[in-house]
Amino acid sequence: MKENLFSLREEETFEALQDLKDCAFVVIGDYAVNAYTLPRFSVDCDIIIRDKGELRKIERLLMDRNYIQRKLSYNIRDSGWFLRYEKKLENNFIVSMDILIDHVKDRMTDVDFSAGWIFENSGKKSLKGKTITKEIQLRIINIDALLVMKMIACRSTDIRDVFMMMPYAKDKEWIKKEVAKRYDPRERIQRIIDKITSKQFKDGLSGVYGYFDAKVFEKHRKAITMFLHD
Repeated sequence: MKENLFSLREEETFEALQDLKDCAFVVIGDYAVNAYTLPRFSVDCDIIIRDKGELRKIERLLMDRNYIQRKLSYNIRDSGWFLRYEKKLENNFIVSMDILIDHVKDRMTDVDFSAGWIFENSGKKSLKGKTITKEIQLRIINIDALLVMKMIACRSTDIRDVFMMMPYAKDKEWIKKEVAKRYDPRERIQRIIDKITSKQFKDGLSGVYGYFDAKVFEKHRKAITMFLHD
């Protein structure tokens, strides 16, 4: 039953993104990660836009699909500027879309990523579903820029995403430079090493992705270890 609800959520998200495909936005967050590695269930779909003009177009399209803007307490230091739109599916199951405007602000480090930087480091890419067979072409942040954002944020879920994406990174020196511009890379590297070498890390991956082959795990571990110590 639960998996059916996740399928409904994913179906709705893909249909909403299809309706928005002619708007100027970039997919970031969990759905962007799913474009580069094994897909996993995502609660929210995060997109970023440059200005309020684009917001009005997107808002009209979402409202046509029965999305309602959720009232959030706004704190520029903690969250940056974003709006959440929600839609109720079966059994009051919620699907949501977060629209970030002008920039993304990491709550823990206060690091800002401008919409200009994200648009510059993005391109059209195919996004496939985890529980549905649909596929859609969207503007998605590129893998190297996504790795920079995930390494800066460095929460447990971000480290897991870094671990999963690192073997497919395109320009590791660029990633290192972009991280170093914004935060102490040594501290981020140590945090990542501590996490991926912990006893619980592999079990956590299996909990998210199901059975995780030992050879695949070692491939990812080596990729991230080589990057961090190079």
